[in-house]
Amino acid sequence: QVQLVESGGGLVPAGGSLRLSCAASGRTSGSYAMGWFRQPPGKEREFVAAISSSGTITKYADSVKGQFTISRDNAKNTVYLQMNSLKPEDTAVYYCALRWAAWISGTGEYEYDRWGQGTQVTVSS
Repeated sequence: QVQLVESGGGLVPAGGSLRLSCAASGRTSGSYAMGWFRQPPGKEREFVAAISSSGTITKYADSVKGQFTISRDNAKNTVYLQMNSLKPEDTAVYYCALRWAAWISGTGEYEYDRWGQGTQVTVSS
């Protein structure tokens, strides 16, 4: 089994930055793509970004393009989400997810095999 643990969330003023981390542990051998999702208060969980197993392909939701950057360090089995120019509407619980594949073409939650427990990001106005 693979476990995913997110960290780096917190309270930040509007315009600030945060970097989320997602560390994978356990049976991590093999290729796996990773994604970030978020669930704003009272809303459905939504896709944020994804990265291929090699780190060479990335995809973003339109709402975060140019604002967020996903990256990974395979030596550390860790994926990052750098979030800049944060806005109050970015407030959400952020989840990382894993798919046992080199890449994920879609953005649906059902495409992922494992999920982290989430980390809260709150952006104050």
